[in-house]
Order: sequence, then C-alpha cells, then structure tokens
Amino acid sequence: MVAARRPRSRRTLSRSVGDRLIVGLGNPGREYENTRHNLGFRVVTRLASRWDVSLGRLECNALLGESTEALLAAPQTYMNRSGYAVRCLVEGRGFQSADILVVYDDVNLPLGRLRLRPSGGPGGHRGMESIVQSLQTEEIHRLRLGIATEDIEPTSDDLVEFVLSTFLADEEETVQELIEKAADACESWLQEGNVATMNRFNG
Repeated sequence: MVAARRPRSRRTLSRSVGDRLIVGLGNPGREYENTRHNLGFRVVTRLASRWDVSLGRLECNALLGESTEALLAAPQTYMNRSGYAVRCLVEGRGFQSADILVVYDDVNLPLGRLRLRPSGGPGGHRGMESIVQSLQTEEIHRLRLGIATEDIEPTSDDLVEFVLSTFLADEEETVQELIEKAADACESWLQEGNVATMNRFNG
C-alpha cells in the first residue's frame, strides 16, 4: 500500500513545495524526445516553464521541478519502470495516492483529445501499469492524452513502432494545442479538483 504521510524534513525541501505530485511519463534520451510516447514529459516541461521552475534536480531517478503549485517529476527510468521512481517519491516525500496526477499518452483516444480519470486500470499503458503495480493501488488520478490517428488500431502489431515515432509536421499544431490544454487541465486539477476539471476538459 501507499506509504502513510509523514512530516517533511527541512533537509528534503529547500523551498516551499506544493503538497501534490504531477508525473509526466516518457522515455529518457534524445532519441525519444519528440516521440508520441513522450507527451507526458512535454506537459510537465510546459508546466515548469509556466511556473518558472527548472526540471533539473535528480531525485529517485526522476528530474524534479519544485514549485509552490506542485512537485513536477519526469522519471528517467524507461517507461515500463516508471513506478520505481514514483514509489520512491511517494515514500520519500510522504504523498498519498490522492495527491498524484500521472500524465501520459493514450492510443485509445484520438489525437488532440484528453481525459481525466480519478482511478482505474492501466489500459495497456506500460508506464501506468508499472505505477499501479508499484503503489499497489488503482486509485491514482491520471490525465490521458490522445495520440491515435485514423490509420492505427490499439491492437495493431505496429503499435510499438507507432508510439515511438515522432509526430508528423501536419500534426504539430494539434500537439501544441493539446500540450497547452493538458497543462491547463493540470492547473485546474490543482485549483478546482476532479469534478470541475473533468466537466471542463473531458468533453
């Protein structure tokens, strides 16, 4: 089970940090930087830019951005081991599962759509599967970002190749709009909670 919340030490926090954790999923390395599978990374990077913080500190094998809004994290493990970094942050920082929002790509949603859910299974996503297994709970908020196109099926044999491909030039405008919308949804989740955010963004 998720570790119980415990007081945070002065040594751990060098500044006032929000009491929630937003995790963007992706694969480390320049070769994966602009792939469909790294959309979660791009959203937390956008949030870091908005909040004028740097995703530069490495802790629990994740790059962190410490803000009064929330702690931002981009695990530097590969996607299917994301749960190890998240569990380490949960245990070290005292987060509860209700404090966490995981942002990631989803081939079950069309490109440009997003959907917030407060809980549920991983839906075949290896990163979310790793987090659910590591924390031993499905009660984790998740923001799913659609990457599917008309010519790809979620059960396709080419799925791995597809998620590790870069976005096409004519998709980039939609992708940039999705990143901004996802960052807005993250901020809404922090400020207004689940229900208001789902009503506003799930469409």
